[in-house]
This record gives sequence, structure tokens and C-alpha cells, in this order.
Amino acid sequence: MRFPTRSVLPGVVAAVVLASGTAACTYKNSGPESGGQAAPAARTGGGAELVDGSRTKVALVPGGAHPYFQPWKTAVTTARKTYGLGAVTFDETAEWDQQKQNNLLSTLAARGYNSFGVFGVSPTDINSTFADLRSQGFPVASLGSCPAGDKDEADFCLSTDVELAAYKASKAAIEAMGGRGTLVHLTGNNVDANTQLRIKGVARAVKETGGKVKLLQTITDIDTDLQTAQKAVSDLMAAKGDRITGIVATAYNPAVAAADAVSTSGSKAKVIAIDDDAKILSGIEQGTVTATVVQNPVGQAEVGTWALALLQTKQCTVRSPGVEVDSGSFVVTKANVSGYDKARQAKTAQLKQQFADKILSCG
Repeated sequence: MRFPTRSVLPGVVAAVVLASGTAACTYKNSGPESGGQAAPAARTGGGAELVDGSRTKVALVPGGAHPYFQPWKTAVTTARKTYGLGAVTFDETAEWDQQKQNNLLSTLAARGYNSFGVFGVSPTDINSTFADLRSQGFPVASLGSCPAGDKDEADFCLSTDVELAAYKASKAAIEAMGGRGTLVHLTGNNVDANTQLRIKGVARAVKETGGKVKLLQTITDIDTDLQTAQKAVSDLMAAKGDRITGIVATAYNPAVAAADAVSTSGSKAKVIAIDDDAKILSGIEQGTVTATVVQNPVGQAEVGTWALALLQTKQCTVRSPGVEVDSGSFVVTKANVSGYDKARQAKTAQLKQQFADKILSCG
């Protein structure tokens, strides 16, 4: 599958350093009062408080089923209560097919949903979908992934800077390896622009070692499902396991497969994973996984839903339509595995302030 894509808004820090505990402005949006309206919120930067979201109906639509998107369900339900929205839904197609996603979006629009957060199936074709939705008067957020190329027809994109996240993961792997040895990169669909960005991030970290670390192999197209990833990792360990010093996995299923393989084989390879699957976190606690780079799907859904409501009510507009914002990525090790989510929450609060001050223009 495709995972959250690049780009950082120029001049904005790409991630929160876990140790810093960066503070951010607190947003105080009240839930629905009698009559189904939300009480006016405390004033925030740019006046970006939602006064009445009762007519706003937000649909979050991933490109297909994948564990990464599960936090969106809870986040959008919470946002409905927090901001007094008229309705919310999380819906996905059974297959990763752009036409089927387009059909689902049309069905949701016919059911009265008027704001859309979408993780597009096709990075090259999704702009047509975004343009079509906006032509009907619907605000659209590209969540978790931005379109390929230099143009985004959505109102805004809130997504992981995947090249930066892969670079962080590789740096963590190289440090765990003692700065030398052989590294393997496990990732997703080779034709996906996001995969190419991840490959670029890993290569940059390896190059910085001046030849002390060798990239033994990059294995793509193994994130279809866990079984595919397990077979690929099993074959890798059987053929080259004794030569591998570190494994960096920048896709979900390969990360879980690598953690399992190292645990069961007794390999000394240092594993750097992605996201916070329970097996990954357990592996970190037990020492079979060195670190993971977690993303911010909750922040994408929470901030994305809030911003969509402000656009749908026409309280705000986007200053630079199509702007891309990094939702954050965080290195988690044994030292901070119990409290890393605090940094992610702080990043989400920072994102709200960033949208209020720099992304949105509100009356």
C-alpha cells in the first residue's frame, strides 16, 4: 500500500524532539449545547474557533483496509463530540482501487456528507477526484498522503514527511549498529512515489557514514499483507541472515515480519520498525526491536476534521490552497516507549496552532 507522503511546509519544524516536551496552545472547543450547536470557543490564533459545526458532516475515507488507519475511527468520533459536528463517518473500500474509492465518495456525498478527508489510492489520479469534489463545493483534505507531483487539488495535505521518517529510522539503525556493517531496507510498492522517497531517505543516511555502512539490499513490494512480508523476510534471513547487521522497515507489514523473524531466529540484527503495532512495542520492551518510527494518524484525523469544519462553515479559507504540512514522525526506543504518545499529542496541538496562525485565514 501507499503510506503517508512528503512534504514539509517551508519554515516549519518537521518533527517534535521527544525529549523536549514542546508545548503548544490549548484549543477549547465546547461540545454541542441545546439546539445542537457548539458553543463559541476561546479565541485562538487567527480567530480559528468553530462557532457552529452542526451542519458539517465529515467523511474520512482511506484508500483501503490497513491497520494504519484504525486510529482515524476513534479520532473522528471524538472530533464530532468535541466540535459539535452534525455527523462523521469512517468508510473504506474492500480493495485498493481508485475507481471504487471514487464511487464510495460519490455515495457518501449523496448521503449528505459535505466534507472529505481522503487518503487517495492513486497518487497520480487522485487530483482529479479532489478537483471534482471541490467543484461541488465540498472542502477536501488529503490526509496521510499527498498526490504525486508538485500540485495538490485538495484544500490542504496533512501527512507524514516519509523521506524524513525513513532517514530518522536509518540513522537510528546505524547508531544501533555501532556506525558500521550491512543494512537491509524493507518497504512497500516500488512504483509508489512514497516508496521512492523512503528509499531516498535511507540512502541519504547510509551515504553519510562515508562507506562504513553498506546497503546490502532494498526489498520492495512486500507490504500487500503480512503473509507476503513474512515469506520475503524468511527468505532473506535464510539467504543472507549471517551478513545482516541492521534491518530498517519503512512499511507496516515488513516491520512486523522483521520483528518476528529476528525474535524467533536469534539473529543479532538491529531492527528499526515503523508505527506502533503491539508486537513492535513489545519487541522494543523485550529488546528484540531496537526502535520504531511512529507517525501521527490521530493528529491527521483530529486536525484534519477540525480544519475541514472551519472550511465547510466558511468561517475560514486556506491561504495557499494545496499546502502540504508534515504531521510528524517520532523515534521510539526502550527509553521512551512508555511515554512517547505525549510528544505526539504535543505535535497535534502544535499543528492546530500552525493551522490557525499560518494555514487558515479566518474572519
